[in-house]
Amino acid sequence: MRSKAKDKSAVRTRRAIANLLKQEGPMDASILAAQLGLSAMAIRQHLYALQTEKLVTYTEEPRPMGRPAKLWQLTPAANHLFPTGYAELTVELLNAMTEAFGDQGLDRLLAIRTRQQIAAYQAQVNSQSSFPEQLQALADLRTKEGYMAEIQLLGENSFLLIENHCPICAAATACTGLCSSELEVFQSVLGKDAVVERTEHIIAGERRCVYQISYQKQL
Repeated sequence: MRSKAKDKSAVRTRRAIANLLKQEGPMDASILAAQLGLSAMAIRQHLYALQTEKLVTYTEEPRPMGRPAKLWQLTPAANHLFPTGYAELTVELLNAMTEAFGDQGLDRLLAIRTRQQIAAYQAQVNSQSSFPEQLQALADLRTKEGYMAEIQLLGENSFLLIENHCPICAAATACTGLCSSELEVFQSVLGKDAVVERTEHIIAGERRCVYQISYQKQL
């Protein structure tokens, strides 16, 4: 019984490590330890176990004194730990749609999906709320869909919408129109006074998707 409980605890800790690396990016063992309330030695043991499973890797960062620090990060193999939105089935359906109806048929399908997504978000984001509240509501909706979204204040009237995971990554790679439509969706939901620009993109090889969103009216 103790062995099973210990195994479950190790799985929970390693999943917590993976979640932090997914949300925060590369981190060293001491920072992970502080975040999770464990010793650095215990965290290193879990990291080495994850490395054996090829779920994490590290790069070395020089420090003014002592040995270089190991900055741990997730590998592409770790993607299966996070929501994938039925990736294989979605890609197969997109390919079948293109084969059956051509590119124009696929474009019409994406246009319908975009309209439906806008309507669904607008029904749940109160346009009478303050702009920061609307942004947070949008981020909450995206998180429920598996995007691990968060809002950061960038400057006066300027924010970052950060999505640390893409549950439709495989489908978006096969059909770039899925990503293009997201800008239209965010713009429509946030209104004409918002300016939305994508500054980081998972499909382009970056760790996360980031949207810089500025509000043209004084908050």
